[in-house]
Amino acid sequence: MTGETLPLFVTTGSYPTRAGNAVRLLIDGEPAFRRICEAIQTARHSVWVTVTFMWADVQMPDGRGAPLDVLNRAAQRGVDVRVIFWRPDAETKSLERNAFWGSPAQLELLRSSYPKLSVRWDRAEPGFCQHQKSWLIDAGEDSECAFVGSINLNPHSVVGIGHSGEGQNHDLYLELSGTAVADVHHNFVQRWNEASERHATDGYHGEQGKLKLKFPTQLPAERGAVIVQIQRTTHANRYLHGPAPVGGVPYKIARGERTNLEQYLLMIETAKHTIYLENQAVEVLEILTALRRALERGVEVVLVMPAPRDLLMSAPTVEPQAFDAAQAVLGGFEGFTLAGIAGIGSDGQRQPVHVHSKLMLVDDAWATVGSANLHRWSLFGNGELNAAIWSPAAVREFRIALLGEHLAMDTSKLDDLSALRTFRTVALENRRRLETGNPAWQGLAFSLEPAVSSA
Repeated sequence: MTGETLPLFVTTGSYPTRAGNAVRLLIDGEPAFRRICEAIQTARHSVWVTVTFMWADVQMPDGRGAPLDVLNRAAQRGVDVRVIFWRPDAETKSLERNAFWGSPAQLELLRSSYPKLSVRWDRAEPGFCQHQKSWLIDAGEDSECAFVGSINLNPHSVVGIGHSGEGQNHDLYLELSGTAVADVHHNFVQRWNEASERHATDGYHGEQGKLKLKFPTQLPAERGAVIVQIQRTTHANRYLHGPAPVGGVPYKIARGERTNLEQYLLMIETAKHTIYLENQAVEVLEILTALRRALERGVEVVLVMPAPRDLLMSAPTVEPQAFDAAQAVLGGFEGFTLAGIAGIGSDGQRQPVHVHSKLMLVDDAWATVGSANLHRWSLFGNGELNAAIWSPAAVREFRIALLGEHLAMDTSKLDDLSALRTFRTVALENRRRLETGNPAWQGLAFSLEPAVSSA
């Protein structure tokens, strides 16, 4: 059902809409990082990465070693390898345990084992997070491509599709080639050049860690027919320096950019038939209100979130009574499905899978994939990076692939409305199996009824 949906993009952010792209959705950490490692192995000029959370000893797929080992092998053959790591502040200090934040031990590890890597550390504004997760290969060269998504570098995230085992995350990356890669390139340069810790003695590593980068000045060649806009959340105090124009289109200086929020609202408000969401947290009243209005128009909505239920929506950003009321209203619509996913653990029983992905599909035509959760931090102050996509062919492929994992069925012969109604039927039946102790589900998805805490 794509004929009535038009490519609508926001106009307030730093980056324009760009035609001429190819995209591929990479589902779950093991397949995604396998593909990223392949791209790193064939990189000719550069590998530039933004990282929020990383365990230094996590292992990449197929015996490739730790992420720093993969990057170091590229650096040893002369590739320019740069990484921007987030450094938490006093208000976010509890998150240091999962971050490669530049502790004395981590700095010594880099000096002793990875001297060819170039690193800068970057704080966010107080209480916020530099939450972008991107990989940029051969920036500015004919062979350039990018990966934009939300998968962290830890053992819970580097897992296979299907989620057999315990403590697993479901997550996504988008592989992107074509004209919009210039904007991922620009974003990295802007962050690198203005990284908050760049002048601190413990704020950089490697000789290139001291040096600025040049902004891109030309667009990559067209690689496909997909329209893409790179969208961000940035704090109003960040990124005040104007960049050079790219491809004849001057960039804006967008202070306090909120294009992720604006694009979500735009597409929810204009959805005709279906909205499929995967997100770690949906806690902003504007989003909940827009979803209610879509349901009132008869739009079918599926929202896949973490299970068990008591982990779903912590720290709401509106008054608790208003938040609970908004959730209850959504649950009152027949066309609304709230679902989690669960795989088979080593004991043969169902184990909840943490949904960490940040994706929305609308009308089998439009999508956004990236790092932005639908909570106040990601939408109003974190550093976030998403790719918004318009392509009926590509988005339909995304839907078929995701429902193939979650429902263990092929929905390629169904339109998007029939597919989401099938999702609801399967999720409800799996919920019944859960309640009777029957682990023989169809796929992974099961219904999470609002205000029901058992899982």
